[in-house]
Amino acid sequence: MAVNRVPVLKRCRSLGLEPAVLGIDKKSNRQLKRSSRKVSEYGLQLREKQKAKFIYGVLEKPFRNYYKKADQMKGMTGENLMAMLEMRLDNVIFRLGYARTRREARQIVDHRHVLVNGKLVNIPSYQVKAGDKVEIKEGKRSSARYKGNGEDRGHEGILAATAGRMVPEWLEADRDNLSGVVKEVPRREAIDVPVNEMLIVELYSK
Repeated sequence: MAVNRVPVLKRCRSLGLEPAVLGIDKKSNRQLKRSSRKVSEYGLQLREKQKAKFIYGVLEKPFRNYYKKADQMKGMTGENLMAMLEMRLDNVIFRLGYARTRREARQIVDHRHVLVNGKLVNIPSYQVKAGDKVEIKEGKRSSARYKGNGEDRGHEGILAATAGRMVPEWLEADRDNLSGVVKEVPRREAIDVPVNEMLIVELYSK
């Protein structure tokens, strides 16, 4: 699988993103030198697509497939696209606060730590549905990875690191049991991602 080797903070600067959008509590001291040249309409559309792909960790081919499915669904294509990206299993684990970043959430799913409605799912792109229960396997819940370990100096568990993060209204989290319920498909106003999806629709509509 293709891997983007560009440092995360550098990529955030180039796309004009705050690292907090990715769950990263860091800021770069470097300032991005913007060109005085006016960005074309195509350039603006392309940057929005790049932002969405980068935030959710999706490569071009699957991203295009998401768009095609969103375009075939009822409602606004852009809003459908954003909802599908949010309903990825790795993003749900991140949103529930059981991973610091979406990249870490993908690892947790890959490592077979996650159950959906009681069944093991190890596919980060798995699309959850309204009513689904998502949880960390019982045998993994006591791991230092999640709750920290006093004997391991300097190790801060995920729950401690994500304690102040707001769980979106379309999810219900049970942090004591490392589980959560998908209450509904998220509406666009409930998705706090700085992406103009209409520009992405314009790009793919050409």
